[in-house]
Amino acid sequence: MKNKTLLLICLIFAGTCLKAQNARFPTDGIIEFEKSTNMHALIKKMTDGNPDGYFRDAFDAFKKNNPQFRIQKSTLAFSKSKTLFTPLADKETSRSIFSDFVVDQCNITYTDLAAGTFITQKKVYEETFLVKDTTRKINWKITSEVRTIAGYECRRANAVILDSIYVVAFYTDKIPVSGGPESFTGLPGMILGVALPHENVTWFAKMVTDRSLTANELKVPAKGKATDNKGLRATINSALKDWGEYAQSALKTFLL
Repeated sequence: MKNKTLLLICLIFAGTCLKAQNARFPTDGIIEFEKSTNMHALIKKMTDGNPDGYFRDAFDAFKKNNPQFRIQKSTLAFSKSKTLFTPLADKETSRSIFSDFVVDQCNITYTDLAAGTFITQKKVYEETFLVKDTTRKINWKITSEVRTIAGYECRRANAVILDSIYVVAFYTDKIPVSGGPESFTGLPGMILGVALPHENVTWFAKMVTDRSLTANELKVPAKGKATDNKGLRATINSALKDWGEYAQSALKTFLL
């Protein structure tokens, strides 16, 4: 009996060691993300306090004919210390008075994590900019909360960016690349989930594919009018100087 018990313990131990040896910590691959925007909540904030009955009627009609959440897809290619975030073509082609930059995905972002720099091809209304600058320094506070995303156990971190935007992120140290969707970086592992609760938007990974990449899959964006974050902010402020409170919302969206 003792021999059988000892044999069982040895088999379990051997299986655990083999599993640990075969565990993958990918440094190259593709992550598929879904961006979810709560359109009903977003539009309600836009129309609250607006005395114009036209907007209230338009909002009611929108709710009847459109889903609450708009889903958009994107990919994040990663290799060692470089990432490329690319929005995919939006299947929703219908437009309304509530379809604008707040919802559209307007950034193609290449990040060199080792150098601490990024290049973003950013569409701002009818103009395209090529923004080159250092990566955003985010003061993350890591918590003990965990959740599973795309098969990876992730730990939660919180932060505030652009002075007032509260960010919740979930990262995994099983992908040892300090990247993430859009411009979110700076955690000790890959960010697989981001939520901006007060902005009614989230990005969550749906699938991680561990494979080598071609040079074209990490191609640096090159189209647009060259600028940096300071220049982009000044350009947008100038364009929206007569837009009142709406200008601040627009500015935050373009600087994410």
